[in-house]
Amino acid sequence: MARSDICGFFWDDTPPPKPPKKEKPKCIPPEPVWLLPDYLPGLDQALAHKPDLFNDYELGQAAIAGDRLVWDIECYPNYFLVAFKSLTSGKIVYFEADAEHSLDIAKLNWVLQSFLLVDFNGNKYDVPIVSIAVNGRSTADLFAATDQIINGGRDVRPHHVLRRFKTERFKVNHIDLFELVALHPSLKLLAGRLHVKRMQDLPFAAGTMLSPEQIAITRWYCFNDLDNTEALYLELSPDITLREKMSQRYGVDLRSHSDAQIAESVLTSEILKITKQKRLQRPTISPGAMYRYHVPAFIQYKSDLMNWVLSQVKAAWFQVGNKGKVLMPPEIKGLKIQIADGLYRMGVGGLHSSEKKAAHIAGEDFLLLDRDVRSYYPEIILKCLLAPTHLGMPFLRVYGRLVSERLTAKAAGEETTANSLKIVVNGSFGKLGSMFSVLYSPDLLIQVTITGQLALLMLIERLELIGIPVVSANTDGVVVKCPKAREAELNSVIAQWEADTGFETEETRYLGIFSRDVNNYFAVKQKRGEAPGTWLTEASGCKVKGIYSERGSSRNSILAKNPTTQICSDAVQRMLTTGIPVHETIYACRDIRRFLSVRTVKSGAVKDGQYLGKAIRWYYATGIEGHIVYAKSGNMVPRSIGAKPCMELPSEFPLDVNYEWYETEALKILAQIGFLEIELPEDEDEDEDEDEDEDEDEDE
Repeated sequence: MARSDICGFFWDDTPPPKPPKKEKPKCIPPEPVWLLPDYLPGLDQALAHKPDLFNDYELGQAAIAGDRLVWDIECYPNYFLVAFKSLTSGKIVYFEADAEHSLDIAKLNWVLQSFLLVDFNGNKYDVPIVSIAVNGRSTADLFAATDQIINGGRDVRPHHVLRRFKTERFKVNHIDLFELVALHPSLKLLAGRLHVKRMQDLPFAAGTMLSPEQIAITRWYCFNDLDNTEALYLELSPDITLREKMSQRYGVDLRSHSDAQIAESVLTSEILKITKQKRLQRPTISPGAMYRYHVPAFIQYKSDLMNWVLSQVKAAWFQVGNKGKVLMPPEIKGLKIQIADGLYRMGVGGLHSSEKKAAHIAGEDFLLLDRDVRSYYPEIILKCLLAPTHLGMPFLRVYGRLVSERLTAKAAGEETTANSLKIVVNGSFGKLGSMFSVLYSPDLLIQVTITGQLALLMLIERLELIGIPVVSANTDGVVVKCPKAREAELNSVIAQWEADTGFETEETRYLGIFSRDVNNYFAVKQKRGEAPGTWLTEASGCKVKGIYSERGSSRNSILAKNPTTQICSDAVQRMLTTGIPVHETIYACRDIRRFLSVRTVKSGAVKDGQYLGKAIRWYYATGIEGHIVYAKSGNMVPRSIGAKPCMELPSEFPLDVNYEWYETEALKILAQIGFLEIELPEDEDEDEDEDEDEDEDEDE
């Protein structure tokens, strides 16, 4: 029988045409009513708001008592406001300048000098602007300075602006919360992550000549920012207390430093003490510099495959990119290392396995064991004697002492000291890759990260060669599915690996691990028995990572991640640990914060003609038509179908929560992680818009 596609003596082997790409309907941007002169959002609330104000006597007593004040500034061509709020009493004092009022400079000076102030991005904005303000400059000058700082580009620094206005920086005793939060999201976005009462965007565009009504709204907005700064301060108070104690210990002001900045400051200070130098010079390493990896003697493999991988790594050149970052060589970046059933990839950030939609359950025959390497990167630095070339042995002397002191403090239960030193020990690693740091050492970064990956691959190879499968690997540890009868063999292999490398591992046991992929999973922890080395068949909580976690990877903080329908993850965790169906958890919850989603929208978002701002919050409700759109393009904000804006938290739990939406979402998660085999409808609004946004924007 002849083929149906015969054409003369030949067959038509032309590939079938691709189906036409689904075209998105062209969207029309919403009318920007928020830019009109008569746009007065929340005017009635602003006029009705009566802040609890300090009188002069109360303000003096607060200064004597050592009150701390949060503060914030708003600046327009015809209006300037600086407001302060006590963290003890909640009372407010503010100073403003407009056509009818001038700043009380003497009193403002006194407040600035009499209190410890807490701000957000104060080093880059509030302090330089108030420095110009107390010199008697007009609102127009203050706005011009504001515009230069915010819109002047990366080459314009606050000290440049101060120089243009012939002003010296005012000495203010303050704590800037900006550096304490990773990736530097805006204050509005952080407020959403903290579930504050009201999320409110700057109501009027920069450069607007404000009317009296708009001034009232701006003042109300500023007072809300004080509340948000206070909420952030309270969330960060343990970190601040720790930094204050470290400042006293090392004689360096570390209160406004990130972990990495603290590490650099402490290490620099301690190195200077032993070298008797006045300062450390930052190394000069040009983009394009090339380095090779030097293999430690303990890195040894048994299989031909892994020896070939090692030869590829040895032969590769690592290059420094234009921004000072180390680029992964293409021959390593493209490696897909297949060991037994596991597929592994190497990267500058660490080793990763490639499992997808994987579920593993411990039972009568198998154990699920997580083996993490203790203090992996610091131990690599010390055992391999790795130091930045320009710092040499003084670096290792200081770093080794700090690591030793941390371990001693941890063993003795001295939590504050241990946590302080942990910041220094771990935070220093990030500075190895920063071209602006005195610790900058791209060759050292390469040595540490590649050694960590190759050593883990050694362990994986040894386990797989004896038939004990590794089901997951990530940066500093592996998860092993070990037959119960072979636990002694497993321990023997790991003990030998520890002896060969000098590293130590810590064990966690799971009843089950359910993964969308290596970075996003639920791991049900197994409960330890009272007797040493015994385990119960009971769950002891759930380790949640990635998109399912309430906390971000940066210091395991809620400040590092946008809330996204956390009730769904709650329900999944409860299902995995107790067997309770997801709908029971969802329907029983009466905390609206667990149902909320928060996201940043760079150009601003609009729903039904209402401008919501650049940091928005919603829950899914019944009876809601349409979706939230981008103010700039009119395109749909992802995952906003059925979303009801919730910029102000309701005093009562809403009656219109769409429980069915949340139940379906929880079931989707269970399917994503391999727990359920079900077909669910695809989301209609998953695609990201070209306008999609960054969390790194600084606060205005």
